[in-house]
Amino acid sequence: MSDPAQLPVTLGSRARGRLAELTAAAKNRTVLRGFIGTFCIAVGALSPAYLPRSSPFWKMLDAINLAGTTGKITGTVATMVGVLLLVTAWFSLRPRHNEDGGFDHLAVKHWAVLVLWSLPFLAAPPIFSHDAYSYAAQGWMWHNNINPYDVGPGILPGAFADQVAWVWRTTRAPYGPLALEMNYWTVVLCGFHPYLSAVMMRVPAVLGTALVAHLLPRIGRQQSVDAGFVAWFGVLNPLVLINFIGGCHNDALMMGFMVAGLWLAGWRVPDNWVRTRKRLAFMDLWWWVLGAVLIGLAAAIKQPAIMAAAALPLLPRPWTSWTRRELGVTFVRVLASLGIATGTFALVSVITGLGFGWIFAIDVPGQAFTAAPFNLLGAVLNWTVAQFGLVGVDLVPICRTIGVVTAGVIIAWLWFAHAGRRPYVFLSYGFIAVAAGFPALHTWYLQWGGTLLPLAMRRRTITISVWATLVLLGFDAINMSWRNNAIALGIGTAVAVIWFAWNHTQEHALAVEAVETAATSETPAED
Repeated sequence: MSDPAQLPVTLGSRARGRLAELTAAAKNRTVLRGFIGTFCIAVGALSPAYLPRSSPFWKMLDAINLAGTTGKITGTVATMVGVLLLVTAWFSLRPRHNEDGGFDHLAVKHWAVLVLWSLPFLAAPPIFSHDAYSYAAQGWMWHNNINPYDVGPGILPGAFADQVAWVWRTTRAPYGPLALEMNYWTVVLCGFHPYLSAVMMRVPAVLGTALVAHLLPRIGRQQSVDAGFVAWFGVLNPLVLINFIGGCHNDALMMGFMVAGLWLAGWRVPDNWVRTRKRLAFMDLWWWVLGAVLIGLAAAIKQPAIMAAAALPLLPRPWTSWTRRELGVTFVRVLASLGIATGTFALVSVITGLGFGWIFAIDVPGQAFTAAPFNLLGAVLNWTVAQFGLVGVDLVPICRTIGVVTAGVIIAWLWFAHAGRRPYVFLSYGFIAVAAGFPALHTWYLQWGGTLLPLAMRRRTITISVWATLVLLGFDAINMSWRNNAIALGIGTAVAVIWFAWNHTQEHALAVEAVETAATSETPAED
């Protein structure tokens, strides 16, 4: 056992090491470029696109004559420049393939890059979203003994309700009870200040992102996947920074709890901790049981996380055959995992006093028309039938139902095809299927599966996902510029991002080809 007297020395040494890593990252030109990018995005967030009238920044904008069209254009330009700088910096940090078939590690520590790139967002308004203002209003409602599952924020007129986007002022809360309880405590700790309460919703988002940043590369090592690549795609991804930290979305803490549960389930107790194999197996069992509890807490923030419980017990003990005994054991373990996670979710619902009203609000996200695939399909079909004179026919609800059923079928197929041996393929693709098949689609929904995607580790999948990341960033840019009446700037940014992506993809493909060619051309020397 280590000497307690050496503890301060050890902690001091670690602190100096972390400071040195942070300093090294700050001196890196690529990291600095990304920092300037997030700073520009934070400045652009002060434009009228997403800034409510209750924000104290409006007085500043009025004082410098940036509250009108000039402010909209300036904010849009700053945001678009920031997106381009951040994307190019992210590309430049991508781990490169080496001759051994692996990756060269990042030149700087991923946690240090995440900290530096996140700093400009910490005091900025919620970015590319109004959701944090809804969180604050729901916390204010619960403080006034009004259950957010029963009515919308508009029932309680005032500054909190005024911040909420008009489309959500009359809708009930669809989130889990733990999310609403955190909203309540955030409002209380902020002294019931409407705007500050919304900005401080970033605190649980930062905590969730920190959990993901700390544990996701460790899961990569558990799965024999390069931790540097996992950190690059799953942690430093621009969408993680913008949606989780910038947007203050509660999806960040949901993912933090989920990743923590998955890490615990895959963790192995060292052999030297116990003397008997039976006790070792018993301890491993308790780790995934605790992981199921964390999955339940994640679902109590946002309900789709419960799907992770179906794969959790397959991490320490894969499902390898269709024998009667193997099927029975797998069925019992999966059922137990789902039961523990669901029980945890139910317990939180009871303890908070919020109950299960979210069941009647699960259709709320779909009440606003988004670019979900089956929404778009329904809109195209509506236009098509209208050309034949069938005016008034609405096929969007039918397409939405087909989307939900399709997502369910895909998830079931993924579980039987992949969960047994490759649970992260099931989880990453399954969460993407949920996001794409359900009636509402936002870029942060796709982060559920996107964060876990590098653990599936297929080259073609990663290439597609890099492109998908950039398409989603382009969508956010266009949406923001449209709100500021400067959509041409957003379209231009989207085109530029695609151009950078094409160049990066081509350069990366050539580098991989060169490494593979060099490896295959080596021949044994002749005598």
